[in-house]
Amino acid sequence: AGILRRDMQMLSDLMTVNALATLALLVGLELVLGIDNILVISLVVSRLPETERKRARLLGLAIALIMRLIFVAFAFALVHLTEPVLFSLSIKDLVLLAGGLFLIYKAVKEINHVVELKDEGPHISAKNAVGAAILQIVLLDIVFSVDSVITAVGLTQNLITIALAVIVSFVGLLFYAGPIGEFILRHTALKILALAFLVTIGVTLCLEGMPNHVDKGYIYLPMGFALLVELLQMRYLANRKRTDTKPQD
Repeated sequence: AGILRRDMQMLSDLMTVNALATLALLVGLELVLGIDNILVISLVVSRLPETERKRARLLGLAIALIMRLIFVAFAFALVHLTEPVLFSLSIKDLVLLAGGLFLIYKAVKEINHVVELKDEGPHISAKNAVGAAILQIVLLDIVFSVDSVITAVGLTQNLITIALAVIVSFVGLLFYAGPIGEFILRHTALKILALAFLVTIGVTLCLEGMPNHVDKGYIYLPMGFALLVELLQMRYLANRKRTDTKPQD
């Protein structure tokens, strides 16, 4: 009965103006963090055959969504992960450090593959390649989830609000992860830029895990500016190519 009363209270609190504003803020936060997820997914599935990429994305995101909702269910317990356990580092710090180092390793390795033309050969076709890709997507999403869920709890105590924000943001990821990821993979310059972004994100995770607070605005603003410059460059090259191939009168 107590649990039922608590759930009903959460539902009634959800309908207030403040709760709706908090929901919108959380959805925006999750969508911004979703940029990291899209880049990670693009990196992980880039070595898979094109026919397997969609399946890996969908399964990876579905499992990651379930894991994140489980995290939300135990959100108040996750807050205690900020208590020091090793050399003044908390479990959250250790997770961020491990995830950041792994992300840096994967991104630098993939940059080497692209620059040295090692990705020009056949894609991975082993039967367990899709499973390995899904596992990496889920594990890296867990790293992002720990930080985002703890941040969300700091904004609201209503778990239903947090869960709704997670679900809405993941629906957006389902629609945009594929097209954006494939667009990145088709353009080598964008792929290298995205991998450089992942290195930056990995370094940021390591700094957060040490722990040192890093204002995400200082990260995403230069990333957005660099992306805009690259898109303008691509637009210029496309217009130049179309002009050069246009028959002269």
